[in-house]
Order: sequence, then C-alpha cells, then structure tokens
Amino acid sequence: MTEMLLAIFLGIVEGITEWLPISSTGHMILFNRFLGSDEGFLSTDVFLYVIQLGAIMAIVTLYFKKLNPFSPSKSKEEKKDTFNMWGKVIIACLPAAVIGLLLNDLADRFENEYVISATLIIYGIAFIIAEKRKRAAKYTSISAVSYTTAILIGIFQVLSIIPGTSRSGATILGAILIGCSREIAAEFSFFLAIPVMFGVSFLKLVTYDGVITPSQWLVLGIAMAVAYAVSMVSVKFLTGYVKKHDFTVFGWYRIALGLLVILLTVILPRITA
Repeated sequence: MTEMLLAIFLGIVEGITEWLPISSTGHMILFNRFLGSDEGFLSTDVFLYVIQLGAIMAIVTLYFKKLNPFSPSKSKEEKKDTFNMWGKVIIACLPAAVIGLLLNDLADRFENEYVISATLIIYGIAFIIAEKRKRAAKYTSISAVSYTTAILIGIFQVLSIIPGTSRSGATILGAILIGCSREIAAEFSFFLAIPVMFGVSFLKLVTYDGVITPSQWLVLGIAMAVAYAVSMVSVKFLTGYVKKHDFTVFGWYRIALGLLVILLTVILPRITA
C-alpha cells in the first residue's frame, strides 16, 4: 500500500514536470531520495522512464488530429504538411537516438544530487538569459521550421541525457535560441517526446536485468494512469501560459530548487555531522 501511494505521488510529479522545463526525471530522483524510496522498484530506470508513457499518451490524445496524417477531415495539403511535420520530428530525434544509445550506461552515473542541482541551476540561468535577449521569432509555425533547424533542435535534446537538464527544457531552450516562438518551441518539444520516450522506455525494458512482478506492473500501470491524467492538465496549462508569458519564472524555479537541493544534501549534512 505504501508503494502504491508513492507511485501515485510520483505519477503526479511526472505529469506536472514532464512538460514544464524543470526536469521530470530530476524531480523523480530527488523525491525518491527524500521519501526514502530510492532502493526499491520505484527508483529503477524501468519505473522512472516507462512511467513517461502515460504522459506521452496525453500528448497523443490532445493532439491526435494534428498528429494524424490520415485524418479524413484534412485536405490533401494539410495531410502533406502533417507528413512533413513527422519528417522533421523523426530527423530531430536522430541525434538523441544515436548518442543516447552510446551513452545510455554512462548517463546512469550522473544520477546524483550534485549533478541534478548543477544542471537545474545552469539551465535556469540559461532560460533567464535567453528570455532577456529574446528577439522577434523567425518561426511561428512548425511548417516554417526547416529540416536543418529541426536537427539543431534535436541536438539540444541530446543534452537531456544528463539528469536534471529536462528534455522539454533543453528542446524549448534550443528552439527559442534558434528563433522559434515560445508556442512553437513548446509544441515541437511535445511532438519530439513521442518517439524519444517510446524508444527510451523500450530500451530500459529490454536492458532491465531484473524481473518485473505482477504487483510491480500494477504499480507502474497506476502511476502511468495518474501521469496521463495530470499531463492532460499541465499541457493545457503550459500552452495557455506561453501565449502571454515567457519562461523566466521556470528559470528562477530551477535556480531555487537547485540551491535547495545543495542545502539539503550538502550543507545541512555537514552542519549536523
């Protein structure tokens, strides 16, 4: 029962943090540390990454028509644009697919509070600087984004291999720096997540050296369902938020959280030792 309640809580955390540029995996690792659940199934890569499929299904649900190139309600031109959009998404995912496979084992070594706090702060500062220097967007629709630009955004996505970076944060920040509007940066980040997260989840499942029991599958399934429901709300919030606001507040949040992690994991233990 305790594990089930923790799984529900982590599902809520996943649903909120997956789409906001504040690092879902970083938050999940930190919460597991502080909740004392960092030794069991909830702390495994299988749980931490496969739970993201619940969040992904929220994107598929919310954007199904836009993502579906075979929609009967679309014109021939609209179907062509949808296929082109998927082409850009696939191209943008190639850097993460190649480098992610090569560095899969190495990335696990960075799952600690020091790295997470550092990446939270570094990218928080980067968001604040990027927003202060923001100019008029060159790309205000995904159809205007070239394949070359899509690859560049995909390269930024590779940075999210390091815990605490945030996959959505890296791609949104990269897209903004390249010249995308905030709305398009967020939306393209959503779509990039679909093949990336399915791929990463499959990789974690096939490389898992343990056996997932029926009760663990149940815990994972409930966590995914919670992540799906919460993601439906958080995605709608973010898409509405970026129409009127910038990402500066998320930058400050990342810095504050990073400093809090340092205080709780580095400074206080030394004071109380």
